[in-house]
Amino acid sequence: MRNVIAKEVKEEILGKVKAGESVIELGKKYGISEKTIYNWLKAKVTNKVSWLEVSKLKRENQQLREIIGILTLEIEKSKKRVSSR
Repeated sequence: MRNVIAKEVKEEILGKVKAGESVIELGKKYGISEKTIYNWLKAKVTNKVSWLEVSKLKRENQQLREIIGILTLEIEKSKKRVSSR
């Protein structure tokens, strides 16, 4: 026999998980198995990401990496200037 969990309780638990609370602790607190909570989380993540979004994020990621590289080089140059004085 399956226990039916009220929608409000389910949403409350998922909200707490998203806020950073432990699935294990919430499972114990509400008397629900971890697997059930993970299945709820998995079901919530049904949105598919388009290839357009993926390529946009990849481009943005590459640009950010380049910026980090430039800034790292500038920091190293300034360290060398300070240490050579």
